Amino acid sequence: MRVIHIKTDAQIEIMRRAGRIVAETIELIEDKIKPGITTAEIDRVAEEYILSRGAKPAFKGYRGFPASVCVSIDSEVVHGIPGSRVLVEGQIVSVDLGAIVDGFYGDAAATFPVGEISEEKKKLLEVTRRSLETGIAQVKDGNKLGRVSAAIQSCVEEAGFSVVRDMVGHGIGKKLHEDPQVPHFGPADAGPILKKGMVLAIEPMVNSGDYKVVQKPDGWTIMTADGSDSAHFEHSVAVTENGPDILTLR
Repeated sequence: MRVIHIKTDAQIEIMRRAGRIVAETIELIEDKIKPGITTAEIDRVAEEYILSRGAKPAFKGYRGFPASVCVSIDSEVVHGIPGSRVLVEGQIVSVDLGAIVDGFYGDAAATFPVGEISEEKKKLLEVTRRSLETGIAQVKDGNKLGRVSAAIQSCVEEAGFSVVRDMVGHGIGKKLHEDPQVPHFGPADAGPILKKGMVLAIEPMVNSGDYKVVQKPDGWTIMTADGSDSAHFEHSVAVTENGPDILTLR
C-alpha cells in the first residue's frame, strides 16, 4: 500500500536546511562550469562543499551510484556519471544533486550553458525553467497533483518541445524517493489531492526533439533516443495553506 507522508513544520524546516545546502552547491557549480573543466572536478567540488556544511551527499552510493552529482551533457537527460570528460564551448550541462541533513533529504537540479550556446539551446533552457515555475505555481492545498503535471506539459509543448515520460518527479522526505510520483504530463484532474505538509520534488526533463529516451550501456545515463538536446530543472517544494514553499531556492 502506497503512503504519502505528511511532514510537520519542524521536519520541513530540517528539509529547508538540506535544500539550502543543495542550492548553495548548485550555485558553486555554476561558477565552475566553463570550457576545460572535467565532470569529475564538478563532482569533487560539490562533494567537498556538501560535507563542509555538515551534510551528507544524497546520491553517492544510492542504489550503487558512484558519485555525488549527476552530470549530464547535451543529449543526456539525467543520471550522467562524472568522470574524465572535459566540457566544451557550446554544450549544455545538467547537474542534479541532493543532501541529507538530520535524516531528511533535499534535491534539486539545473541546466547551465558552457560558454556561448546556440539560440535553440537558450530557448530550451528558458522553456524548461519556465515550465518548472509554471508547475510550482499549481502547488496549492486542495489542488489535484495533475494540475502541476498539466501546467508543465502545456508550457513545454506550446514552445514546440517535449516532456520526458519515462522519468518523473517524486515525493521526498526521510527517503529520497517517496510517494507520490509526480508526472510532468497528463490530465489536470489526475493524481492525489495536494495537502499541507506534502513535499514534492518537481523536475521536468524537456527534450528539443521527441520525448522518447534510452539508457546508455553504463546502466545509469539516460539520453534522448533521437540524439536531441535535453534540459532539466528541479526544486523540492512543500505544500502550504498559502501556496508553494520552495525549499531549494538559490
